[in-house]
Amino acid sequence: MKFRLLGAVSADDAEGGELRLGPEKRRSVLALLLLRRNRAVSVAQLTEALWIAEPPANARTVVQSHISRLRALLTEQGATGQGVQLATAGDAYTLHLPEGRLDVEQFDTLVAAARVEARSVDVVDALEHALALWRGPALTGTVASPPLEAWRQTLEENRLAAVESLADHYQRLGDPARAAELLRAETVAHPLRESLVSALMLALFKAGRQCDALDWYHRTRESLADRLGVDPGRALNAAYERILRGEPTEPPAPAPAPAPVVPSTPVVMAEVEWKVPSPAGPPAIENLPAIDLLPRAPRGFHGRDAELATLADAVRSGPDGAIALITGPAGVGKTALALHWAHRNAGRFPDGLLFADLGGFSDRPGRDLDEVIAELLAALGVAREDLPAGTTARAALYRRITTGRRLLVVVDNARDTAQVRPLLPAGADSVAVVTSRHRMLGLVAAELARPLPLAVLGPEESTALLARVLGPARIAAEPEAARELARLCDGLPLALRIAAAKIAADPRRGLAAITEQLRHEQRRLGHLAAEEISVASALRISYEQLPPVTAQLFRTLGFHPGPVIDAHTAAALGDLDPSAAAEALDQLAATHLITETDGGRYTLHDLVWLYARELSSRTHPAEQRLARERLADQYLYTGLAAAQAAEPGSKPCCEPPVGSHRPRAVAEFDSGEDAIRWLGAHRETLAQVIATASPERVWRLVLTQWPLILRRLRDGWVSQLEHALDATLECGDADGESQVRAMLGWVLVSNRRLPEAVTCLTPAAELAARAGNQVGRAVALVNLAAVQSELGDTTTAGNNLTQALEIALAIGHTHTVTLALQHLARHLLVTGRPAHAIEQALFGLELTEDQIPSSRRVLLHTACGEGLSALGRHAAARSRLNAALAEAEQIGHDEATAEVLGALAAAEDAAGLANAATAHRRRAEQLGLS
Repeated sequence: MKFRLLGAVSADDAEGGELRLGPEKRRSVLALLLLRRNRAVSVAQLTEALWIAEPPANARTVVQSHISRLRALLTEQGATGQGVQLATAGDAYTLHLPEGRLDVEQFDTLVAAARVEARSVDVVDALEHALALWRGPALTGTVASPPLEAWRQTLEENRLAAVESLADHYQRLGDPARAAELLRAETVAHPLRESLVSALMLALFKAGRQCDALDWYHRTRESLADRLGVDPGRALNAAYERILRGEPTEPPAPAPAPAPVVPSTPVVMAEVEWKVPSPAGPPAIENLPAIDLLPRAPRGFHGRDAELATLADAVRSGPDGAIALITGPAGVGKTALALHWAHRNAGRFPDGLLFADLGGFSDRPGRDLDEVIAELLAALGVAREDLPAGTTARAALYRRITTGRRLLVVVDNARDTAQVRPLLPAGADSVAVVTSRHRMLGLVAAELARPLPLAVLGPEESTALLARVLGPARIAAEPEAARELARLCDGLPLALRIAAAKIAADPRRGLAAITEQLRHEQRRLGHLAAEEISVASALRISYEQLPPVTAQLFRTLGFHPGPVIDAHTAAALGDLDPSAAAEALDQLAATHLITETDGGRYTLHDLVWLYARELSSRTHPAEQRLARERLADQYLYTGLAAAQAAEPGSKPCCEPPVGSHRPRAVAEFDSGEDAIRWLGAHRETLAQVIATASPERVWRLVLTQWPLILRRLRDGWVSQLEHALDATLECGDADGESQVRAMLGWVLVSNRRLPEAVTCLTPAAELAARAGNQVGRAVALVNLAAVQSELGDTTTAGNNLTQALEIALAIGHTHTVTLALQHLARHLLVTGRPAHAIEQALFGLELTEDQIPSSRRVLLHTACGEGLSALGRHAAARSRLNAALAEAEQIGHDEATAEVLGALAAAEDAAGLANAATAHRRRAEQLGLS
């Protein structure tokens, strides 16, 4: 067995498969035992590590429960035979662990070995292997308690020290560029760590990038002043002064120069993509216009055939000229598309090609519109002394001069319609191509601009762009890595260009190396940076221009566990009313930070979602806690509504906990099928919400899924229900424990884990009685009877079913009465009393006569039909079973449908209808549940 703490807390079995460790607190127990391996850890120390605030009264019981589960897991894996043992000694526990089984220990060993190496190349090898052990922030998935936070900080300090040492030895080997790349990714994540910044500045200086080095100093100085109110320290100031004086740093040890490698295609980092020659070739020199302000054609441009065709259609001149509006998210290639088309079609505009970058989304201050118009007028032959004063007068002169001309005007990086309108040419044969991150609906409505939304590249186009830069041979050598790299870059041309530039700049590193770097979500944005260009900075500019409420909502979207979100959940995260949330979401969509999809849902591209997560991680811990609580409560209230819609008349499985945040709006469900679809579609997201929720929310969130659980009993629910059971024990909630035991027991029965089911179900009825929940008590007795019947104890099973029916009748809860009748009818069939079974089933059907079809009615019909078949009343049996089949198919319950088909096949066999029986049995087998 092996254990990992440098990233998510995890453990592998002897074959390398990852073990299922369970909830956050159990991982925290294991983490502390591993950190203090081979030493005693007291219950008091474990308790301090498991709760941020005051621990509950039953804290010792919770700790012992987690220890018991861990010990069972280790025993199941044969840990003792591998030298791994969890021992108890009085009031403490010791995890005995042989050397080499824990990644923290391996990391420390490699770092220690690096310290004594004489040659930098050997130091680099040891430190690279040490840092490769990290798979994310240490102790991920544990409680953020003071003891574990202290350990987390210590481990992170050790990692950063190793990073700084590795960068130093890269420079000693004559590779300051590689050192700068390594340090930059870490500095982005730790912007106030002055030792990192000073090391990065010196590495950039050694690499010949003095301006970038000085920029990092000023950026850090401002951050220190704004966030901490302090000035830079001695080391940072010393590095700054050394760079200003141009003093050489200590000379690095000589290193052999790598063999020269000439890339098949030149790589140029710019605001546009690399050029691919047009099939038609460039226009002839004699056909080029005399006025040409266009930047050079984009290099390495690839694909976008459909978009180019759409753009060509959009700019067919009409009676008032044509305007094309290219919009899309940061880094998607809007400027590249506009310039590629402009250069290919330059010959169509003999009177000139004008270009204006308005800087609407950049770190530069926005350009003064007076000066922009002045530049265009100067290109058109107006002397500066003849320029009128003021925007209005200059715009009027620009319109007059452009009238009757055939001009192409490219307006790049516009922020709003007001910026663009004065720059539109007046000639009927002129064309304007505008690019913006905003949808600019005003330009569409007022100026009849044709919108061209630009999306990210698909997998094939992304891989082709990589091949265009790196050469087809590099892609052919590592096709899987190329496809994964395209996926990790989210099809964003800017990200793909940066990744390709890094690979091309260091031929020793293949595609797999950078792909491995990008797999770590927490550091992906940091790695997607090259010199002054980065994905994060592009997204930051969009974010910083948002209105305050919209920016706050975008920040909180980072707390959502996935990149797909609905309007109600977004409103809950941002603590907004539905109308304000809808307005903010519309603004985010207009800026292309989110994309609206069908059904009122919104999607964030992966890199945008990672940026939102990075922003959310910087918010105050209290704000983070409240946002996560609102998110969990949104899913809790919506789950309760879905359960009621899926099973009308059922008793709610729980009440929201005291202090919960009631959402201002939740989803509405038109039918039970709609509710079940919602539960199924959100199952994965809900599991991630549950993983970080407080115990009083955990068990409630799990139980809201009960209609889906009953329809998919064999679909891997046990682990989540065990997590819910742990949560009820931690809360000391008897009613919650009873309900979770009843549901978990039923799932265990359905999965043929009968001894575990008995252990789980036995206390459930008594717990429900103690909590005053008679419905829960009856349900627990029904589920216990099911496992007793399976184990052959039919007498006790019958008594429990009878008692459950009496309880349900006494409280007059029809839903529970029919549940008891359904199981009692099945019990009577199994014990050879078909007439009594028919009687109970008909009673249940009578009680639900005015209800819509449900799984319960299906099973009552089925029991009645089987009873009729047992009595030889074959025609009536088939009629009843066909009614059951119709209702099962109507509600889309596969398991119930398969059960009915099996019963119908048996009835047809009894009636001598072999062909019909075979057909129905085959259908049941196709469902995979017979």
